Amino acid sequence: MRTNHNPANKLLAGQIIATAFLLLSTVILFETTNIDLWVQDFIFNFETNTWILNRDDQFTKFIFYDGIKKLFIAIILSMIIALIFFKKSKLVQHYQQGLLIVCLSALTVTFAVSTLKAITNVPCPKDISRYGGNYPHITVSKHYPSNFQHTEIKRCYPAGHAAGGFALLSLLFLFKKRQSKAIAFIGVMGISWSIGAYKMLIGDHFLSHTAISMILAWLIILIIAKSVFYFSEKSHCALH
Repeated sequence: MRTNHNPANKLLAGQIIATAFLLLSTVILFETTNIDLWVQDFIFNFETNTWILNRDDQFTKFIFYDGIKKLFIAIILSMIIALIFFKKSKLVQHYQQGLLIVCLSALTVTFAVSTLKAITNVPCPKDISRYGGNYPHITVSKHYPSNFQHTEIKRCYPAGHAAGGFALLSLLFLFKKRQSKAIAFIGVMGISWSIGAYKMLIGDHFLSHTAISMILAWLIILIIAKSVFYFSEKSHCALH
């Protein structure tokens, strides 16, 4: 019996491979160049020993940190509630696959990035001696000097809050129309990179931290989407 394959699913395997290659290439690029330091030097004022933005400014903190975080949580919670309590609704059933992909992506991306942050032990720009901190500049592939002692685990790689925003790229699998997908893509990228830029401007992240979060989030989304489509097709076959 032939299955009713989702056309988009045919492209996902290739996209997953391409995105994995892009992720590896991006990691190598930042690990073998000084792009991060070159960009961050423009953001830090070496004369006053300060960053462009003040992390204690409550307005910018709410707009680019607390407010966005609350909005992200509200969006995901509303979708989870819809899937659990309104699953018989025609609207929810119509968008069920997309809603499932968004919710799973948000949870998985957040968990994956949080886990990596704990494992990589990479300091933030504000932590390193180049910008007034006490830590050496360490990347994910480099070890701390043998004579450097520290007891605190640094959790700056990859970028966590921006990753939460990039997880919403999964909305591309929720919306049906091309125009809606385009609006979602532009909106998510704009918001997520605004978060990433803010964290760079206060010395919390390098450019690579946000770039890696973006590509990793998309890779996870693609894998989840392919899995959801696969099991949906298997279920469809079993019912027919």
